[in-house]
Formats: sequence, C-alpha cells, structure tokens
Amino acid sequence: MNGSRIAAVGHYQPAKVLTNEDLAGLVDTSDEWIRSRVGIRTRHIAGPDEPVDELAAHAAAKALATAGLTPGDIDLVLVATSTAVDRSPNMAARVAARLGIPSPAAMDVNVVCAGFTHALATADHTVRAGGARRALVIGADKMSEVTDWSDRTTCVLVGDGAGAAVVEASEEPGIAPVLWGSVPEMGHAVRIEGQPARFAQEGQSVYRWATTRLPPLARQACERAGLAPEDLAAVVLHQANLRIIEPLAEKIGAVNAVVARDVTESGNTSAASIPLAFSKLIERGAVSTGDPVLLFGFGGNLSYAGQVVRCP
Repeated sequence: MNGSRIAAVGHYQPAKVLTNEDLAGLVDTSDEWIRSRVGIRTRHIAGPDEPVDELAAHAAAKALATAGLTPGDIDLVLVATSTAVDRSPNMAARVAARLGIPSPAAMDVNVVCAGFTHALATADHTVRAGGARRALVIGADKMSEVTDWSDRTTCVLVGDGAGAAVVEASEEPGIAPVLWGSVPEMGHAVRIEGQPARFAQEGQSVYRWATTRLPPLARQACERAGLAPEDLAAVVLHQANLRIIEPLAEKIGAVNAVVARDVTESGNTSAASIPLAFSKLIERGAVSTGDPVLLFGFGGNLSYAGQVVRCP
C-alpha cells in the first residue's frame, strides 16, 4: 500500500443545547452581541455524567458502523483532546475499553484546537509505515468543564462534542502530506491552565495571527496535495469564530469550495471542531465521495496543521 485514506467519519454532540438567550441570563451579554462578534447561535453542553471519553466513544462507534468494521479491526486509537481530567488511563485507552477494541496502541494527542489534524497526520504516517492497519482518529473536548462561566469573553464561545475518522491503508493516497508547525513563543495567546484549569485567550492576537499568517500556510498545504485552492470542493477550518473563518477562507482563494460554518450551531469545540464539521458536511451531502477537502486546524500553542483529504 502506498498511502492511507479516510474510510468513514462520525460525530456526536450532547443533547443539551445552550442558546445565546440562555447565556444572557448568566452574564452581561445578548444574542445580538454574540452573533455580531463570533457568529454563534447555539452550542451543545455535556452533563457532569458525560466525560470526554464517552463523547469520543459515541463518535467513534458511528464511524466504525459507517465503515462496516468491528472493534477488532482497529489496532491504533488516537484521541486529540486538551480537556482530559486525569493523566492515566488516557482518553484513547478509555475509548478502546468502552468500544471493546482488543490490544490497540492507544495515545492521546494534545495540540488543543489543532489536535485532530495533528492526530490525522500521525495516523497517516503510522499506517503508511506499516505500524498499524486501521486507526481510529478522534477529536473530543468538553470545553464547558474548563470554562469560567462568569467571563463573557470566553463562555459565549465554547461547546462540547466529538468527531471521529477511520483511517486505513490504501493503494491510492487519500490523505495528502501535512503542513504543520507552531509559534511557541506566543503560546500564552491561548491557554488552558491553573487549578482548576480554565480556558483563556488573547482574542485580538489570535485573530490577527489567524487572518494574516495562516492563509499562505493553508495554500502551501494545497500545494503539497498537488492542487490549487480553486480545486477544493470544501474547506473545513477550526471552528473558532465566524469572524476568523470567513476572512481566512476568502484569503485562501478556495472560490469553488463549500466553507464549513458549524461554529454557528456548535460553538468552539476545540479538537472536535474539524471532524465534527467535516462529518456534518458529508452527512448532509454537501460533498461527495472522492472530493478534495482542506482540513486546517489552528489555535493553542499557536500551532497549525493542515492537509487535503479525499471524502470517504
């Protein structure tokens, strides 16, 4: 086999929906204020009895079912998350136990909002190198658990959820080479730290970096796939803020592409945002099998990772 491909995807969101009107009862904000600044209308919030690994397992089970596979077909589990409460067992091992996956390599990947695209690249490299036959790659975060619900600058942004992909070996590569990197000296711009851990960010710094520095990098990711931006069928960026997504997508130059805007109904779900939005595009028929789609994650550590994939 010369490459790997995404065989199937799946997503999951908690049942509870938190509206802008609900938030207006918690902090000094309004539906108009939130929509005008970040474009979010609703977000899904997990309950105290819904841990990160449960969200991840639901999404992974859907991806497995869609691919027509059983837990025994998986030998690598990668979970991208930055909201795991415990250090061990990690989320990947917990997901494997929930699903009954026998003796997989099980690793967590913490690159915050860029976690899923980093994990996807890691799975691609591992499968192509012969280290695994099939991998489950999951992005899952429970941002509500690390949020200060009295801070109107951050609590209006976040949501909970998970998205998953099955990656398997293929004769024709369906996952293009990744373009990834970071700006470590600017790591303070997005933080989840302290006891208890709390999410905080320097919004203007992140906005300027994302809308000015990332477009040429996203175009380079297309070049690594041998494509021009106008060849893309869809662009799935980290769902941080509609005011970041729309100008960034425009500057990439993907003039013929559908642009994922799941942030409006899901909020910022960190590592879950890209697989969640990608799965929804496929579910509603906005893209077709074989279509080239740019996945581009960015955020914490001012890290970024992007690759063009072919739709399952």
